[in-house]
Amino acid sequence: MDAVSTVEGRAYPFGMKNVDTDMIIAAKWLKTISRSGLGAGAFEGLRQDPDNVFDNPEYRGAPILIAGDNFGCGSSREHAAWALIDMGVKAVIAPSFSDIFSGNAFKNGILTVALPQEAIDRLLEVAKTDPVHVDLETQTVTTPFQDRFEFAIDPFRKHCLSEGLDEIGLTLEQDATIGRFEAKEPSWLRPFAA
Repeated sequence: MDAVSTVEGRAYPFGMKNVDTDMIIAAKWLKTISRSGLGAGAFEGLRQDPDNVFDNPEYRGAPILIAGDNFGCGSSREHAAWALIDMGVKAVIAPSFSDIFSGNAFKNGILTVALPQEAIDRLLEVAKTDPVHVDLETQTVTTPFQDRFEFAIDPFRKHCLSEGLDEIGLTLEQDATIGRFEAKEPSWLRPFAA
């Protein structure tokens, strides 16, 4: 997982409320266990409209998505986070997120930022013409117009994201401790030891 410190650039001014995981990535895309290629199916239903924000060349590849309340509701499909990553999204800003989506996003290196609706409205306006800057260290979202919005984040999630640690990385951080423990165990408890 890549470390996250800052995410800066154009943002998709999406703003839709109650976007469920089926809207993010339809069920027909769930037949794969690969994380690559899912960006092509992200928001497929909405992309039927030729004026959709996701295919607008002005926003293509934007690392930030600004959404409405209750983003990621619905099923627990981790493919939704994979699809966002594959389309280049590294941060999602919304008033609220479903717990399951927020957890899946975190485990896959996507920063979810919850801000009040007034801040979202302002960011949606700015995103139409200018970049947005998200700083995990200072826990702020800023714009070129001196807007500054502070956000809260669980310290454990902040640590993992800023260090690029997924569950395997967290375990590897404890490699020396695990090694010391294993060295103390009698050999009959280590059937696969050399």
